[in-house]
Amino acid sequence: MLSLMKKYSTLVIVLFLLNISFVSGHVSHYKKINYLKYGLYLNNKLIGNHVYNFKTKGDFFYVESKGNFKVDKLGVVLMNYETETQEIYKQDELINFSSKTTQNDKKKYEKVILNKENNLYVEGSSFKGEINKNSLIGTWWNHEIVKSSKQISPISGRIMKQKVHFLGKKKIFINNKEYNALHFHFISDDDKPLNKKKLNMHVWYDSETLLWIKTSYDKFGEWEYRLIEVR
Repeated sequence: MLSLMKKYSTLVIVLFLLNISFVSGHVSHYKKINYLKYGLYLNNKLIGNHVYNFKTKGDFFYVESKGNFKVDKLGVVLMNYETETQEIYKQDELINFSSKTTQNDKKKYEKVILNKENNLYVEGSSFKGEINKNSLIGTWWNHEIVKSSKQISPISGRIMKQKVHFLGKKKIFINNKEYNALHFHFISDDDKPLNKKKLNMHVWYDSETLLWIKTSYDKFGEWEYRLIEVR
């Protein structure tokens, strides 16, 4: 049972933590959106949700999110997970990020600021230091992730290199709605075989609005984020 719990812990950390956004990307077109809600499914069963709230105040653009899910097996809770994040942008540039996460009884944190040297300073559970401001942080909602070669974990601050492959455009259905979707495959940039990579995920964006509509990850079960609601 302990081995199974460790496997689920690794999997869901990958799925939740690798929500990614391009810190200097074009976030301004999200100013017309107030709210996004995603369901998290394990083997087609809803186990949690992740909600994003967007707001603009003058030159500042705020993105606040809350996510939670619970995984149990045979009446035993394998994972009880809650996370909250806040991103602050000024003229499409990230200037501040913070997160608090509880995984069962373990707490993690991260703080990121744009410093006077125009770099990002990261203080997190797994990494403390300075990194180029063109690195990533945070959430799948920002499609600029497809252009980047590096990410910062929004939960612990861990730095990971990535490769992104465009797999084409196709029609998919989510909650009985049809989308013309752009399909991307994200993998960690290392020499490990595909089934050993920490990052190995498929992500779909709507071709017209560029909204994030789906993410899938297949290991110890089929995991999916699916868009549920847009306001």
